[in-house]
Amino acid sequence: MTKAIRTAIGVLVILALSGLAWLAFQPTQRPQARARLEAPQARSDLSGFARALAPRSFTFPADHGPHPNYQTEWWYYTGNVQDQLGRAFGYQFTIFRRALTAEPITRASSLATNQLYFAHFALTDINGQQHVAGEKFSRGAGGLAGACARGSDTPCPDGISFHAFIEDWSVIALDEIGDVVRIRAAHENHQLDLTLRSIKPIVLHGDRGHSPKSSEPGNASFYYSFTRLQTEGQLRFDGTSFAVSGLSWMDHEWSTSALGANAVGWDWFSIQLDDQRELMLFQIRNADGTLEPASTATFVEANGQTIHLTGNDFRLEPQAHWRSPHSGGEYPVRWRIHIPSRQIDLTVEARAADQEMNVSIVYWEGAISVSGAIQGRPVRGHGYLEMTGYAESINGRF
Repeated sequence: MTKAIRTAIGVLVILALSGLAWLAFQPTQRPQARARLEAPQARSDLSGFARALAPRSFTFPADHGPHPNYQTEWWYYTGNVQDQLGRAFGYQFTIFRRALTAEPITRASSLATNQLYFAHFALTDINGQQHVAGEKFSRGAGGLAGACARGSDTPCPDGISFHAFIEDWSVIALDEIGDVVRIRAAHENHQLDLTLRSIKPIVLHGDRGHSPKSSEPGNASFYYSFTRLQTEGQLRFDGTSFAVSGLSWMDHEWSTSALGANAVGWDWFSIQLDDQRELMLFQIRNADGTLEPASTATFVEANGQTIHLTGNDFRLEPQAHWRSPHSGGEYPVRWRIHIPSRQIDLTVEARAADQEMNVSIVYWEGAISVSGAIQGRPVRGHGYLEMTGYAESINGRF
């Protein structure tokens, strides 16, 4: 081997060792950690939980409160409001309760509980076509989250007829029976502080408040609504405050394993018309593309009289879609609602296309506008639309 070759090899060895030494002292490049918080799954073993098997009597304000013997429960508020200059907003505020076991925890700790609470809060700036959403999780103990109602097994302190909360997000009754409530929530630079006052009687859906979701006994919920709540208060969007007024809707529902085994999602509508009538309807979509026969609707007359409709009484026809850049889900954002027996023909359209909730459950929940005719007379209105199962199946969650 010549001296030149030996010298070249030596130089290469030195360079290689120098490179290895340089690499050894560089900061370790770890892969970026990614995580997603998932909403709790429903238990497959339902033994010990109460089931919604048949109609029951309702007592208020007691039934505004929690029903911890059932696995799942939610208190749901939505509304369309605007300020004096016509700037319009939609909002959603929902508190969920999920029992992790059928039996209460007996451990001697102020934080011991089998009840998990989580909540969703969203605002839509209709004029600006912007949507924001937030979420909270907490245990139903230690003053972190919970619910109560006068006359229930979980009574409220004296002077309060109903209260549900998760940390600083809350709904609390301002009267003796729960017909007037204040809701408060805040997320980042957005806030809601509204007073809601019912101007129509409570509506019991399905068979006297018993709302089947499939043909299997017990796959049902107990379900009632305040369908027209006069609303006023303060709203802050992206740091700017607005005094607003409008209409809200409230649902309260509790169940154990409400959905059938083949269900993948649902389309649910709450509609408030300018002739003082309301319409709730939902359809449950199965994995094979069929609709669950238990899909149903409730039409509320101006005087509060209710008319129950089955899935055979109405048709929901998607007419336009929007694909989410966040989840890839494709959602119908314009629908036709046709109820021949009532001569109802309505078109429902999202007031903003992107109202997807990218939280622990990915779904679409947003403000809608309504136009059409009932018995040949034109009507208009607003409401809310909830669509699940388009970005991911909700099978096993409810």
